[in-house]
Parts: sequence; structure tokens; C-alpha cells
Amino acid sequence: MWVTPTAARVPDVPFLPREGGTRREPGTVAAESVLPRGAIGNGPGVCEGNRVVMAGSAAVAAPGPSAPRRLNVNVGVLGHIDSGKTALARALSTTGSTAAFDRAPQSRARGITLDLGFSCLRTPLPPHLGPGPGELQLTLVDCPGHASLIRTIIGGAQIIDLMMLVIDVTKGMQTQSAECLVIGQIACQKMVVVLNKIDLLPEGKRQAAIEKMTKKMQKTLENTKFQGCPIAAVAAKPGGPEAPETVNPLGVSELIEVLKSQAYLPTRDPTGPFLMAIDHCFSIKGQGTVMTGTVLSGSVSLGDNVEIPALKVTKKVKSMQMFHTPVTYAMQGDRVGVCVTQFDPKLLERGLICTPESLQTIHAAVISLKKIQYFRGALQTKAKFHITVGHETVMGRVMFFSTAPADFSEEPLENAFDFAKEYLYQEEYLSKGSKSSEENKENDQTGEGQLPRQQWALLEFEKPVTCPKLCLVIGSKLDTDIHANTCRLAFHGVLLQGMEDKNYVETFLPKLKVYKLKHKEGQVERVLDDYSVIGRSLFKKETNIQIFVGLKVKLSTGEDGVIEGGFGQSGKFKIRIPNGLKPDTKVLLTVTSKKKSKAGKGDTAKEDESSKVDSAQPVTINLLFKRYVFDTQKKMVQS
Repeated sequence: MWVTPTAARVPDVPFLPREGGTRREPGTVAAESVLPRGAIGNGPGVCEGNRVVMAGSAAVAAPGPSAPRRLNVNVGVLGHIDSGKTALARALSTTGSTAAFDRAPQSRARGITLDLGFSCLRTPLPPHLGPGPGELQLTLVDCPGHASLIRTIIGGAQIIDLMMLVIDVTKGMQTQSAECLVIGQIACQKMVVVLNKIDLLPEGKRQAAIEKMTKKMQKTLENTKFQGCPIAAVAAKPGGPEAPETVNPLGVSELIEVLKSQAYLPTRDPTGPFLMAIDHCFSIKGQGTVMTGTVLSGSVSLGDNVEIPALKVTKKVKSMQMFHTPVTYAMQGDRVGVCVTQFDPKLLERGLICTPESLQTIHAAVISLKKIQYFRGALQTKAKFHITVGHETVMGRVMFFSTAPADFSEEPLENAFDFAKEYLYQEEYLSKGSKSSEENKENDQTGEGQLPRQQWALLEFEKPVTCPKLCLVIGSKLDTDIHANTCRLAFHGVLLQGMEDKNYVETFLPKLKVYKLKHKEGQVERVLDDYSVIGRSLFKKETNIQIFVGLKVKLSTGEDGVIEGGFGQSGKFKIRIPNGLKPDTKVLLTVTSKKKSKAGKGDTAKEDESSKVDSAQPVTINLLFKRYVFDTQKKMVQS
């Protein structure tokens, strides 16, 4: 227990339920918690006494004689600023944490949510989640709505199983509503739309207005993964923030039934290294420092050593709590407070803790990715984005690449990257209407202009980030004007390979076989003999032609040739034709040469005529080769 001395015990109040104590009903007023700042909760998993059992698995521990079966699911509360998210979380909750309902002084001063808030709703276990008796615990994650806090929203979205998208019924979809919907599509499986503030609608026209907005939302969701999701109408705080606490919310009991119907058994795995996302850190005098957050993978027990990788510090777990209840064990999906000693909470406001030496700190990464369809404009190589890697956001530069066009239909490789293969450099992410995809369409012999089934990017971070493998990556343009009606989220993907060496450019990137296709075009000037021609306009005068000696070329008339060397000092060069010139080619080149010769003797009219013939039917020389982007020797390679 974190508060053990008898004199220091917290009095029994409804907000802090004890074993056998009371708790408040949804929508009633909760007393203030006297615990220090920090969210102490419980995440998805089945709790039996103080033990957590993996939901959706065959591993089920025998419950104690008085231990109820409890299933816990994280529910995100997302939406545009001032849509009433915090009021809704308060109306739904039976228990809150010290970080719930905008308790932070900064939030109260500004009147908006500035950080993640946590509370929970406990209700009887619905039949579709297993045999009773039991309890369903919905941990509500109240996310900020302000555009400038998108990093916090993305972090909150990564720890939820079910999402509530809160819409002000008088305004409908707004800019941040749309961004939250995009984040939900990336990070969440199920969603419930909540039309809030129905008390602001005239009572006589209320039902018609709700039905109209419901149809609008259904239309909006038609082309998303949430098509057909439930839509509920509520007034979380009738009369607004200044209304007396005695006013009962409207539609909350119906919303609870909807949430119960949408709850499911999340898959949880306690094996593997422990990893936890910390969202609050605070001290308790005489006890230690409490770090609260959500377990992302693995499990943790009392006495385990955990590392704070950003600080390279390792501490032992002294005690743990889930919503003010002491526990000895927590696993993937659980929301828990972990107490350690001799650690200054000011050093860690938000971050990760993990099994010692299980995380990588990386300077660059290879990711597989997809463009977010609502992002306007191209995703260009060398552009800078705000890169959210797991629960950290840094600036990074991006380089896109794909398979060669012939392999565009190749089956995508899930959660792995093949360094043995070669990849084609792209000036931008290939999508319908992009400049690069149009060029590929022109070069595509089938004329279909296919897009690759999988694309990748190299991310180079401005400062190193600490993250697990296969974590979520989101690229954004957060410097976009927040008042512009545009989606700032550009792409999302999975981190496949991190580069821990800060000298990765020399030590790692040469292993990445990304090439550019180079195409040079010149013209045959004249014939030397049946097996040789002189070319021009392929190189500049100052080019060192020696580095091109031995490269294969192809004439527009079909002959294959090899560059033998320079010819004179003006950038001309000699080409050997191993199989000899075709008769038709010799005739064409001889005629062209004669016309040029006559024109050179002052016959101006014929010079103009020969120029027309020459420009109409030049014999061109095509030089194609690959150059690997990270090859320090810049070799030219031909297949």
C-alpha cells in the first residue's frame, strides 16, 4: 500500500472506493481525491482478486472465494475542443483518478483539457463477454481536443481498444473531429459516435435535428472502417459548465448500454519483454515515486527491475496499484501505477519504462507506410515531418522507395524488411495522381499504371528516439495553420528496422540497396565503319568519359553498343557495335552525314532541309544504368 500508516489513511469517500465500500453511480458528483497528482488505473485484462488473467486466452486462473471476475477495456474519449468530452467522461465514470476531469491547475485556468485524463465506469458483465457473475470495467481515456495537443491525442489513441468520437450536435464534424477519426482508423478497431449537447436543441425540434445529424455522420463514415458503427445522443452536462451539479445528464444510461454492447475481449500476451507507456509521474512522501501508465507489452511483478531508458536508470518495483487497489502483477493492456524509490519525478513527465536493455535508441529507421488519404498534397522525398514513433514525437527527414515496377504486384511482407532485395528510389510516395506514378504509367508497357502494393521510407531523426520494434509511426505536418480546414496527418506505418549507431550513414545505410535509374540520351553523329560510330550530346565537355567506358548503350535503330572512349575534346565519344550496323541504319546515317557535309559548304537552303531530316529521324543513343543511393563509390551498374 502506498498510504500505510493509520494516521495517514484516506477517509472513506465515494470517489475512493475501498473493499466493501460504496461507489457513486454514473452522472453523480464525486468527492475530490486527496491523493497526489497522477492517474492510477487498470487497463484491459480480466482481474480476479489481485491477479490479472489474459483476456481472450485459455489461461484462466481460479478465482478466490470472494473475487469477482472483472474484464477491463480502455475506451478513448476523442473529439474537437469544446465538444464536451470531459463532461461526458465525468457523467459516465463511477471512479476517477487524480488526473481525471481536468484537475491540473493549468487545465482549470485555461478551461480546456491539456493532458490525458483517466477514470473508469464499472457495470455488470454483459452476457456476450462470458459467463457471470462478473464486472465490466471501462477505463475512460479523456484526450485533449485542441489542435496544438495532437501529440498527446496520438499517444492516448495508442492505448485504447474502443473509441468514442464526441461530436457537438449543433456543429457536426469539425477539423479536430476529423483528425481524431483518422487517428482512430489507424490505432483502434471499434468506435461509437456520441452526439453531445442535445440540450441545446429546441425541445420541439430536438428529435428531428438528432436524426438529421445521425444521417450526416453515417454518410461521413461510409468510406471508413467504422461504417455502420453505433451513434448515441446525449447531454453530458445539461445547461453547460455553470449548471448546478444536481442536474442529471440525458441519454447516459442508453450510452452505457451501447458501450457494453461494443465491448469485446482484447487479445493480451504477458510474455516477452515488459514495456509501459508513462503518462504521469509524481511522488508520495515516505513511499517513493509513482509512475502511472499503460502496459504495452509483457508483464511486471513486485520486485522486478525496470529501466527508464531515456535516463539510462534502472529501479526496482516496490509496489503497484490499479485504481487505488494494491496488486502484485500487471500485464499487457493493464493501466497501473508503479512505485519506485530514490527517483526524482521531475525527470520523467512522460516516456517509457521497460525490461532493462530491451529497448533500442535509434537515430534512423526503415518503415513500411501508407499515405493518409485525407492529406492534401504530395509526400516528397527529403521533406521534413513531425514523426511520432511510439509515444515520442521528433522532427525527421524522409526518403521514399518501392519495389521495381515489374514487382509492384508482389505480396507485401508483413512486419519484416528484406535487406537482400533491391529497391527503387522514389522522388515522392506513389499514389493516384502523384507525379511519379504518372511517369510510371507512361513507362508501363501494360498501360495500367499500377501502384506498388507496399512502399517504404527511410526516416532520419533530428534527435534520437527510444522505442520498441514494430511500433506505430505517424508522420504529420504539425506546423500547418491550426485554423486551416486541412488534415495535418500525412502517413502512418510500422517501424521495421532501427539504426542505433549514430554513424549509421557509414555503417548501416550501405546495406540498404536503394537505387536510382539514370537515363542519358545522345545522338549518333557519323559512322566510322561497319562496327563503330561517333556519338555526341550524351556528355558535357568537362565530363570524364573514362568512367563510362565499358557501359552498354542502345541505338534507337535497335543495335547494342559499348562505349569505347572519348573522341576529341568536345565531349564526343566512340561506340563499338559488336554485331555491326544494320544496312538500313548505315543508309540512314550516310544520308544524314552527306546532307550535313553539303550544308557545311554553304548551301543554306539544303542546310535547313537537312536539319529538318536530321531532327525528324535522328539515331539516338540511350544509356541506362543504376546508381545506388548509399554507395560511397557512386558506381554505375547495369544489369
